[in-house]
Amino acid sequence: MIERAPFGRTGHKSSRVIFGAAALGSMRQERADQILPVLLEFGINHIDTAAGYGDSELRIAPWMAAHRGRFFLATKTAERSGAGARASLERSLTRLGVDSVDLIQLHNLVEPDEWEVAHGPGGAVEALARARDEGLVRFIGVTGHGLRIAGMHLRSLERFDFSSVLLPYNYALLSVDRYRTDVEALLRVCEQRGVAVQTIKSVARRRWPEGAARQFSWYEPLADGDALARAVRYVLGRQGLFLNSSSDARLLRPTLEAAAAGGPAPADAEMAADLGRHEIEPLFDGAALERI
Repeated sequence: MIERAPFGRTGHKSSRVIFGAAALGSMRQERADQILPVLLEFGINHIDTAAGYGDSELRIAPWMAAHRGRFFLATKTAERSGAGARASLERSLTRLGVDSVDLIQLHNLVEPDEWEVAHGPGGAVEALARARDEGLVRFIGVTGHGLRIAGMHLRSLERFDFSSVLLPYNYALLSVDRYRTDVEALLRVCEQRGVAVQTIKSVARRRWPEGAARQFSWYEPLADGDALARAVRYVLGRQGLFLNSSSDARLLRPTLEAAAAGGPAPADAEMAADLGRHEIEPLFDGAALERI
């Protein structure tokens, strides 16, 4: 079984690996239904989906009908206006077949113009706070990608008391000095304020090489079992972090097995050696792919 820890100040103890339900986006229901027993086997009790993850919410709905009480259920909206965010949340509730979700997150809030709309009068933040007051959602979070996102999350936390943040976190990305500086500043604030920190791209290898056929994920994941296990331990070895599993469902069991095995975080020398051995590269450069 995988360790559980307080998910920020929400009062929920979440499994430290959160099921990233983007993996269900293009699956048939029969295949998606094979995932649930794996989650239960390892004690996963937190699911993270989004309105923009294809059919993911629809694939989760049958599980919720039978197992709603077992899972902390999170979704996301990419809408920035209040009306759009409210409509997106209501659609997600319908697609998921539930009366409420535990967490609604502003999806990839990184662009300054979108940030101003979302946080401004009549924006998404205001509408979601109202939905929280009405009982449609319990908590509100913010997510994002790219090298600018840790700094933008800090800005978001100055404006609104979010319950959670989500951002990329792996050794290669943290080797970028400016990103690591922003991440460390964000983690300090989150620890002080009891904000849950979710990580993504933990088992990413690199962008797909030019001409390569993409499979299951927009980035190429680590295929080597030992390197993947070290990447998982690198995240979970830091107290307070949660690891969202990859959109490549083939990596779910290896990720869960590595997390269940436990162990200390690998030494920096081991992680640095993996960069060369497995040609691991940062996914983001501050420009391309920031909006993914």
